[in-house]
This record gives sequence, structure tokens and C-alpha cells, in this order.
Amino acid sequence: MKYPSLVKYKTINDYQKHFENIYCRTTIVTFDNIAVRFKKSDFAHCFFESVRTKDDTFSQKRAERIDWIKKALEDPNSDRFQGWDKKRKRYDKSRRVAIVMGNYVVVIRLTNKYTANFITAFFAETKARRGIFSTIDKIRLGHKWI
Repeated sequence: MKYPSLVKYKTINDYQKHFENIYCRTTIVTFDNIAVRFKKSDFAHCFFESVRTKDDTFSQKRAERIDWIKKALEDPNSDRFQGWDKKRKRYDKSRRVAIVMGNYVVVIRLTNKYTANFITAFFAETKARRGIFSTIDKIRLGHKWI
């Protein structure tokens, strides 16, 4: 499946308007008929990276791939896994993690069988540190989404 070209805007505000127009004003439906809802506040979590404090640095690399979120949700060939619940230290069947383009990750949380809320999208680390799995390795070692 061909993925959209990179989106290049001059300002963060332009990316935010794009996000709100494409994602917040409509419902995106996955290839398997799950309606995914987005909130305006999802923009900060998705397109800012934490350096010292939560979500404090704008990520141009993430923002340029803004249209990949929709495509990943619609892609029946994505690799899909259950999400990990850090607090409970277990897999969470309500969280679906889709991987496309090698290491681009989109996470949604199901609210019922046919609706979900968008959580985030990001590039997963592919380089493992000494003795520690990379982020993409950890996801791929998890439970497959059924």
C-alpha cells in the first residue's frame, strides 16, 4: 500500500489546523470497520516529543507524516499487536498497536467493538541498546492483535 507524501508546512499552527480538519471534524474508519475518534488535544501528544518535560519539543519528522495516521488505520496489511499497560504490567486487549512502513506506530484504544479513541502515533526506536530490546522489538515480541 502506497503511503502519502510528506506534508510540509511552515508553522506548527498549520499542522494543527491540518490535524483538526482531517481527524477531528470527521471519524476515520479502519479497514475492519472500527470508527476512530480524535480530539484536538491529541495533537500535542502525537506531534511533540518529551525531552525534559512531557511533550515539550515539536517533532517535524512526526508532523510531516500526519497523513500516515489515517493510512495506517485503513491499511489491512499493517502489523497489529495488543498494547502494553505500563501501570498493570500486562497486555491490554483494548489497545491496538499498528506498525507500518517498518517502524511507524499508530495506537488506538477500543471503547467497544466498533469504536475507538486515537492515542498516539510515532516512530519506534529500531536500535537496541546493549542488552535491551529496541522499542520496535518490544512491540513485535508482544501479543498479536486478533
